[in-house]
Amino acid sequence: MPLHPQARAVLDQGEALGLPKLNELPPDQARAQARAMIEFVGAGPELANVENITIPTSAGQIPGRRYTPEGAAGTLLWIHGGGWVICDLDTHDAMCRLLAKESGCEVFAIDYRLAPEHPFPASLDDSWDALQWVAAQADGPVILGGDSAGGNLTAVCTLRARDRGGPEIALQVLVYPAVGNDLTTESAQLYGSGPDTFLTIAEMEYFWSHYAGNVADDTIPELAPLSAQDHSGLPPAIVVTAEYDPLRDDGLAYVKALEDAGVPVTHYHYDDVFHAFFSLVNLIERGNEAVAQVGADIRSVVAQAKAPA
Repeated sequence: MPLHPQARAVLDQGEALGLPKLNELPPDQARAQARAMIEFVGAGPELANVENITIPTSAGQIPGRRYTPEGAAGTLLWIHGGGWVICDLDTHDAMCRLLAKESGCEVFAIDYRLAPEHPFPASLDDSWDALQWVAAQADGPVILGGDSAGGNLTAVCTLRARDRGGPEIALQVLVYPAVGNDLTTESAQLYGSGPDTFLTIAEMEYFWSHYAGNVADDTIPELAPLSAQDHSGLPPAIVVTAEYDPLRDDGLAYVKALEDAGVPVTHYHYDDVFHAFFSLVNLIERGNEAVAQVGADIRSVVAQAKAPA
C-alpha cells in the first residue's frame, strides 16, 4: 500500500525545508531539529490536570509530567522515543495527552538522561527507577509503554521486573520498538533510505553508537531485548508496527518471540505509515487512530483487572 497522503506530506515538507538528516548533526542540533516538530504537531486534548513533576532516581531527580484524565482508573508510565539521543517531554506531549484521554489512565511521562552525554545504561536505569517509583504509588494496575527507543526501554524493564521479582506490570505497550540492532533485516534494506523513509539506517547507526557507547557487546539483552534467551513469564503485550519503517522486522520478530514464549500479544500493523507516526498525532490521522486503539485496549485491561473476582 502506498504511503498515506498525510505521511507523504510530512516527508515532502521536510524535503522542501532542506532539513539535514539527524546523523549529520551534533546531538544538541539534532535535538533542536526534533523539537521543531512540536509546532507542526500542535496541542493535545485538555485534561483534568497536567503538571510537571520530579521523579527520584538512583542518579538524582529527573523531570516528569503527570497527565490525569477525569476518573483515571489505572496508571501508565510512558517512555518516549528518540534514539536515546533526542526528544523530551514536549515532543511527546500531544500524544501523551491523547493517550491519557483514550486510555482513562493517569499517564506519567519521564525525561530520562540522554546519550551521548549519558550513554547506556543511564536511560535504562532512569526508566527502571521511575517504574518502581510510579508502581509504589499507583492505585490500580500499572501499564508500561514506550515508542521506538522507549519501546526498547519498556521491553528491557519488563524483563527486569520479571527477573527481579517486580514491580507487577499488567500490560506492556511496544510501539515500533527498537528491540534489536540488526540493520541488515529486510525492512532495514527496504525502508532504511530513499524517498519513503522517515528514519534512516544512518540515523539508527548514529543513535546506537551514541547509546551503546563503549559497551563491548551491543547484543546483550539489556541493550537488545530481542536477544534475551527467555521471553516467558512476561506481561501481555500490545505491539504496534509500521510498514515503512526500518525497524518493522524488529517489531515482528519480537511479536514472534513473545508468542513463542506463550505471552499473549495483540499486534497492530499499519501498512501506510512510517516510523514515528504514533507520536505525530494531528499531523497524521493514523497516529490518532493508533493511539485511540491502544488506549481502548488499555482501558479494557484496566477494567478487567479492577473487576470483582
